[in-house]
Amino acid sequence: MNAPVTRSAHPKITSSHLDRVAIVYVRQSTLAQVRDNTESTARQYALADQAVRLGWRRASVEVIDADLGLSGRSAEHRAGFRELVGQVCEGRVGAILGLEISRLARSSADLSRLLELARLTDTLVIDADGVYDLGDFNDRLLLGLKGTMSEAELHVLAGRLQGAKRAAAQRGELRFPLPVGLVYDDDGATVIDPDQEVQSAVADVFASFRTTGSAYGVVAAFKGRRFPLRAYGGIWAGQLRWGRLTHSRVLGILSNPAYAGCYVFGRFRSRRMVRPDATVATTTVELPRAQWPVVIHDHHPGFICWDDYLANEARLAANTTNQGARPPREGVALCQGILICGGCGRPMSTRYHRDGHAAYECAASRADQMATPDCRSVRAATLDDAVAERLLAALNPQEVALALAAATEVADRRARVSRAAELATERARYQAERAERAFVACEPENRLVARSLEARWEAKLVAQAEAEQALAATQAQLAPLPEPAELHALTSDLPRLWHAPTTSAKDRKRMLRTLIADVTVLPEPDRAKLRVGIRWHSGATEELLTGRRPSAVQTRRTPDGVIQLLRRLGPQRTDAELADELNQTGYLTGSGRAFDVKAVRWLRHIHHVPAPAPFATGELSAPQPAAGACHSHPRSRRPAVRRWPTRPTSSPQPQPLLQEVQFEASVGTPRILTPRPPDFGISTAFTGGGK
Repeated sequence: MNAPVTRSAHPKITSSHLDRVAIVYVRQSTLAQVRDNTESTARQYALADQAVRLGWRRASVEVIDADLGLSGRSAEHRAGFRELVGQVCEGRVGAILGLEISRLARSSADLSRLLELARLTDTLVIDADGVYDLGDFNDRLLLGLKGTMSEAELHVLAGRLQGAKRAAAQRGELRFPLPVGLVYDDDGATVIDPDQEVQSAVADVFASFRTTGSAYGVVAAFKGRRFPLRAYGGIWAGQLRWGRLTHSRVLGILSNPAYAGCYVFGRFRSRRMVRPDATVATTTVELPRAQWPVVIHDHHPGFICWDDYLANEARLAANTTNQGARPPREGVALCQGILICGGCGRPMSTRYHRDGHAAYECAASRADQMATPDCRSVRAATLDDAVAERLLAALNPQEVALALAAATEVADRRARVSRAAELATERARYQAERAERAFVACEPENRLVARSLEARWEAKLVAQAEAEQALAATQAQLAPLPEPAELHALTSDLPRLWHAPTTSAKDRKRMLRTLIADVTVLPEPDRAKLRVGIRWHSGATEELLTGRRPSAVQTRRTPDGVIQLLRRLGPQRTDAELADELNQTGYLTGSGRAFDVKAVRWLRHIHHVPAPAPFATGELSAPQPAAGACHSHPRSRRPAVRRWPTRPTSSPQPQPLLQEVQFEASVGTPRILTPRPPDFGISTAFTGGGK
């Protein structure tokens, strides 16, 4: 017998649907809903019983609940939804059951993709309202409308929640987790943590940053010291934990406006972006300070003031080297980071040699094959000494007096400009008040006149606002001048502070950069000179011309007087006599030692100065007898001298080794004399040429 065919009471459910599995998709948006809304979760699991009542066997009903606690806004991180889509594509699913259509997806794109796949595979969608066949146009239209309404519902709910949070934040009443060092009291107000150890640790972070000037310096100052951390969430929620202070935590503390007593809402915003692999990711970005929606100053007690917070922010930005900043470092090179090559216009790098001295080089241009003939390498001490001397000279009492006189004149000029802006603001305020009185005095029934007076009043209010903005901008540009007594005290103490052994190289660089913006090595035809351009923060520029230190080759060069004396007396005197003469004259070698025979021989060899004749009377060199006096024996056809020795293989200047021939007048037989080769103080190897 054939098995009975399973049928369903619903007309849209056919045997083809019942032969495949029915999947119950269970999802809650957050873990809090899973924990608190247990009834909703139970209703979703009960859909398995509804599938059985509709005709599916119990074994053919599957439940996918891997997405509990995940939002349906995107399918990116929902493994359960991807499993559901995969089974639909394989044609194994006869129906998808959900409590409502929003459980499947809150995104119209994800829901539309699933519904299109269900239409192609003849898969039903079942919710609390009914059964939908995606092959039916009306059902497909109805599900599309439900999906759109679900996405709109999510937008409306998010708008309501965010609007309520923004309204509470504008009053400074929205509570959110506070950074370590700040807590809520019993009344809900933000106060400094009463724990003295926590207060001291947080305060020392800002003090160390003022001293070191960098976040890494703060980390080094806290080496071996523990730092507090307030835990939020998990089993440690609300408890105070202690650990090591890291660089990222230092940056977070220094950039958090809560420590300056400022209440800020909306510093961070989440954004969705498409990655190169076509996946959608949600990232959190920090907005610029000008785009913070809610900022309330002096909202609660802080560890620093708002001006200190801005100063710390500016210093952190100045330390960000990947954005072009060149903060002062610990090296001895004074102009590190602010030196520019005048040949190619690019920054010059600093290089430290093994002996500890520093040099400025145009390394970037050489590496990129863009170096010009004016690109140079400069010893750091030569340039730094000239710049430091000019800096200290600019801060003498006379220069300070001239600067104070100029500053006073500038302050008077700015005061006149500010006074003019104040008078313009006062006039605009008077005209606005006069227009207001005219409008108030007008009879309400006289609409024609009232409209004209109202328009005039609004125009005067706009003019008043513009005048007040101009006054505020003018006053913001007026930097306060220091007291003359303070400047005189500073100029008298600065040279002593500059040369003090306790002043570090980093501190000298900071003092230099307070006045000098940058330094440029300008082109100079004379290689022995160094031309330097200085640009001050005031905008003034000037040039310096200083001598460069001689190189090692130049310092070890033999004096010109030695060379002249050698050329004049060398052909007549021996090496020992010349050494005595040079020492008696007071000359020294390039290395600073007294002359000896080897030093004189080397100078003869380098400068090609001939030595006195080495032969006595009656002695001849080998070429002379070979050319004329030397003859063959009457009974032999062979010459008297058959072969001469070859040249030395390694000699300062290769010369043939000549043999001397001396004739005995009595018998006429030549006698070969072999003199000793000259000694230059180096080993010389010779090879014989005879066989």
